[in-house]
Amino acid sequence: MPVCLLEGAKLTVVAAQAFTLAWTHTVEKTGWEEDWRSAGEHLELVEARIKGSGAGMEPPEDAKLVDGWWRYHPPALRVPELRLANLGGAAGRWRLCTNGKCREIGADKSASTSLVLAPCPQPPP
Repeated sequence: MPVCLLEGAKLTVVAAQAFTLAWTHTVEKTGWEEDWRSAGEHLELVEARIKGSGAGMEPPEDAKLVDGWWRYHPPALRVPELRLANLGGAAGRWRLCTNGKCREIGADKSASTSLVLAPCPQPPP
């Protein structure tokens, strides 16, 4: 099932069942990435990576350092949608990555614009 991205009033269908959500920690200025997949009416968190450690972003004990990233599998998490804060500024921007390509989301919007990722609804039969 594809993923839908709602930026304010604009709806975009992301033609992928899996995606990476990436951002730069606004205080520590280090990278963070999460791999998600669409699973029916939910999104599932598959893996997370942290480029460093610091204020509120210490990797868990079972994390492995691979190519400069702390990689780990978080506890099972299934959510109907992801609502992202649109903080603006370079460090607060989100990147949505699919099929090896990334794009910024919410970069040209005001801080009040909502950003929501969710499985696209199934069309009626």
